[in-house]
Amino acid sequence: MNTLNSIGYPIYFNNTIAELVKFIEQGNYSRFFVLTDENTAKHCLPVIRSHIDKLDNFDIIEINAGEESKNIDFCVGVWKMLIDFGADRQSLLINLGGGVISDLGGFTASTYKRGIDFVHVPTTLLSQVDASVGGKTGVDLDNIKNIIGTFAQPKAVFIEHSFLQTLPARQILSGLAEMLKHGLIFDAGYWNLLKDSDLKSPSAELVYKSVEIKNKVVIEDPHEKGIRKSLNFGHTIGHAVETYSLMNDKNPLTHGEAIAIGMICEAKLSNIKVGLSNAELTQINEVIGNLYPKYNIAESSHNVLYSIMQKDKKNQSGKINCTLLTSIGQCRIDNICTEDELCESLRYYSTL
Repeated sequence: MNTLNSIGYPIYFNNTIAELVKFIEQGNYSRFFVLTDENTAKHCLPVIRSHIDKLDNFDIIEINAGEESKNIDFCVGVWKMLIDFGADRQSLLINLGGGVISDLGGFTASTYKRGIDFVHVPTTLLSQVDASVGGKTGVDLDNIKNIIGTFAQPKAVFIEHSFLQTLPARQILSGLAEMLKHGLIFDAGYWNLLKDSDLKSPSAELVYKSVEIKNKVVIEDPHEKGIRKSLNFGHTIGHAVETYSLMNDKNPLTHGEAIAIGMICEAKLSNIKVGLSNAELTQINEVIGNLYPKYNIAESSHNVLYSIMQKDKKNQSGKINCTLLTSIGQCRIDNICTEDELCESLRYYSTL
């Protein structure tokens, strides 16, 4: 478990901070910049700085933590900081943080002066197993998640398992949803391994396995024309619930909490439409339901949730498109779901 090769770049798992320093030194960059937020600046940046402070050609750019920062206004702020700091086309941006930093940092780097190099140092479980791999960058607009973005690959990814020790339990659970998804869509053995493991503190081996599964998919389909759509399982409904919660709740759902809801709903759709067995549907409900708190989805919110789904970037010709499970470890992409079916799945979640 040392290195995976992705689309033209390495993903490091061992001795990662030393590998990062070596990468910077060998890159002959004119300057480099560390993009972070206040949480990562407090818990993870000191570890990085203890290795890079001997280098004198860098600056720190800090933004507010949270999904609320993942918008074009914060991109403008980062672009202006890069200009003020004299970033040229031979500069490097190091994205040190969770999924928001990976998505926003990749987008700002891919568009600044038509693109500068960037690398990811993901610090949350969610960003390690999901956002840092695959070359998707993006920001939200008008509460539509990831609607503005690019496909742009990092030059490297450095996954430091020890950073997970800085996370609260809720953030571990958020990343765990994507790991469970990897098992559900592609690897029943991995699903079984996960449900029998200590999921309060996922091991480095489990993280590696999840990254390996996602990496295989994105190498085969880098621009989401086919099999990469499988990674959207749970996300059509999950993103809508996440957006609704961000708009309405004082303490919004995390990404993973919303995707967990989406996976239960879309497992029910799978049962209705593509033959997922009742026994496997029950198993999915029990595993996810025992890990994540129940969220109240009132019948009166269904119209709003459906209207959010109608704006989803995965839709085809105005029709809502879901990835569904034929069985645990097997999925089918491009399933058009009606408003009645989607609302039925939301009602099903509410009855559990």
